[in-house]
Amino acid sequence: MTHYLIPESGRFYKANMHTHTTCSDGSYTPEEIKEIYKAHGYSVIAYTDHDVMINHSDLNDDDFLAITSHEVETNGPSVGGSFTATPCYHLNFYAPVPNCTDYVCPNPNYAWGAARALAEAQPHYKGDYQRVYSVEGQNEMIAEARKKGYLVSYNHPDWSLQSYPDYIGLEGITAVEVYNTGCVVAGWVLDEGDHVLDHFLKAGKRVYPVATDDNHGSHDMCGGWVRFKADELSYDAIMNAYAKGDFYASWGPELEALYLEDGVLKVDLPADSHVVSVEVHTAVRCCDVRRGTDMTHAEFDLNPFMAEIKHIGYPLDRAYFRVIITDDQGNRALTRGYFLDELE
Repeated sequence: MTHYLIPESGRFYKANMHTHTTCSDGSYTPEEIKEIYKAHGYSVIAYTDHDVMINHSDLNDDDFLAITSHEVETNGPSVGGSFTATPCYHLNFYAPVPNCTDYVCPNPNYAWGAARALAEAQPHYKGDYQRVYSVEGQNEMIAEARKKGYLVSYNHPDWSLQSYPDYIGLEGITAVEVYNTGCVVAGWVLDEGDHVLDHFLKAGKRVYPVATDDNHGSHDMCGGWVRFKADELSYDAIMNAYAKGDFYASWGPELEALYLEDGVLKVDLPADSHVVSVEVHTAVRCCDVRRGTDMTHAEFDLNPFMAEIKHIGYPLDRAYFRVIITDDQGNRALTRGYFLDELE
């Protein structure tokens, strides 16, 4: 029996889910962002300007979709009054439908820069909610967002000066950034890593990996992306794929298919992938790797792993596997964690 982990039907759509424009602190207008990213093969852009949410559906066409969203930041206590040593939480909220600009825990006084005037021009953007730098404070905002149907990403943990106690208690997160172009080009190398993803997964939290640009100028564009698999390029289809985890994150290699056949995991790659290794990581000490040159296929027998999990009584809702693909430049693609209770 064949079980497709990424849907067999539909097509892949390349997306940047973290984007800044001249509506906040970016260098390019929303229209310019569309044209630049379309020229690089992107079909989806989430416009996540700071503290102001604008429906950019007027930019949509047959080959392009704008996601209504915004980024919210909560600063912690600073050292010496300098932002250089100020930890923070940054969350992206993605609206369930394009015309939803209903703010989560609103307070327009948090808007700054170019976003301030845009926020003040939105008569529905009212409130005096006070953001709190704590796990509890973030969970309150996330819970309100989820009530409204929003999906939520947790952004650039390393740049945010966050450590394990700051994020492991977060609840309701849809995705975590495993690659952030803006942070990586600035030297924040841990924002090119999946350690935080594994921390969430090992805690039983079904958080998906996303690679994004967080672009503000020409230096941090088109470096990280996700590939959604959906039947069509529509708002509902893409947001449904995001909610279900029907995508993978990449800053280099591409993936054609991922499926199980009688317990054997099969990974199909394009002919020009330049992939040199495919790895399977799990929640326990059952990992494996295949190496080669210009790999187009890899297989892993997961039956021993699944049998061991059941034999020792390891909870199926905590047991997962995920795939890591690496190309000859050291760039990677990551799938989400697939939990065994999903496959039962």
